[in-house]
Amino acid sequence: MKNNIFINRYVMACAIAIVITLVGVICMGTLPIEQYPNIAPPTVRVSTSYTGADANTIMKSVVQPLEENINGVPGMSYITSSASSTGEVSIQVYFEQGTDPDLAAVNVQNRVSRATALLPAEVTKVGVEVMKQQSNILHIGALKSVDGKYDTDFIANYIDINVRPAPMPPRAALFMRLKKLSRKLRRR
Repeated sequence: MKNNIFINRYVMACAIAIVITLVGVICMGTLPIEQYPNIAPPTVRVSTSYTGADANTIMKSVVQPLEENINGVPGMSYITSSASSTGEVSIQVYFEQGTDPDLAAVNVQNRVSRATALLPAEVTKVGVEVMKQQSNILHIGALKSVDGKYDTDFIANYIDINVRPAPMPPRAALFMRLKKLSRKLRRR
């Protein structure tokens, strides 16, 4: 009998669900962002390029010395790396939850500077970039002209001028450049 209470009294079940939803929405608005738990682990990205080399050469001469020196950074959980045939190298260093991302980036930078002497001259000339990376997407927004009065170029220019006054991180700027390129290619 007790198991069927929400089946037999579906109006009461709906009322309870609405009350729980409203309480959750009200509480979510009052909870400060600092108290939300961090889901993604702190990440530091090491990137460089070695033009003219194939992926196997890059793995042996660039990735291997960097990984050997980076391995063992305090608080490190695991490391992943990739090398492309175009010469691009990317190493992701993941840290345990609760590790300070700024301190982790400094520790990785110190390890990378130790490995710089072992890298080829072409890589040293280009430089090795170390930057902390946030894996969470903070905000995605979309604007669209409902009545079709404004085209995508007008909306993109409006966003560039009015909506995005703050400087963007390099990865977001790259995303915006790719979007502009795709718009240009679509017009052809």
